[in-house]
Amino acid sequence: MMSWRVEDLVTRETSDALGAEPAGYLTYTPDGRVMVLVLRRGRKPPSSLLPTDAEKADLYDTIFAYAGTFSVDHEKVAHRIDMSWNEAWSGTDQIRFFSLKGETLTYVGAPARSPMNGRDCVHTVVFRRSH
Repeated sequence: MMSWRVEDLVTRETSDALGAEPAGYLTYTPDGRVMVLVLRRGRKPPSSLLPTDAEKADLYDTIFAYAGTFSVDHEKVAHRIDMSWNEAWSGTDQIRFFSLKGETLTYVGAPARSPMNGRDCVHTVVFRRSH
C-alpha cells in the first residue's frame, strides 16, 4: 500500500486513514478470493503479551482487515466480505472503482459511511504491485 486518503463528504476535508505511510497488502487469488490487511506504521506494542484494555483499543483502531470473494466488472470490483476486523462489514458487498496503470492500482470507493468514524466519505487507496 502506498497511500489511503479519505474525503469527508460533508466538510470536503481529506486526511490519511491510517497515517501518512500505512503498511498494507491487498491479495487476489486465482480462485476468486480477496484479502486485505492494513496497519498504521509505528504501532506501539503492548507492554506485555496480554494487552491492557487501552492497548487493545489502540491496536484495534490502527488495523483494517477483511477477507472474502471478489468479482470484476470493467472498472469496478466488488468485494463480498466473509470476515472482517469489524464484524459489521461481514456479509456486505464493498464496491471499488479502480484504475490499473503499470504496477499501480488505484481504488476509489463508492460513497459510504466510514467504518472508522461513522461519517459519509470516499476512500482513495493506492497500491503498488509487490513481486
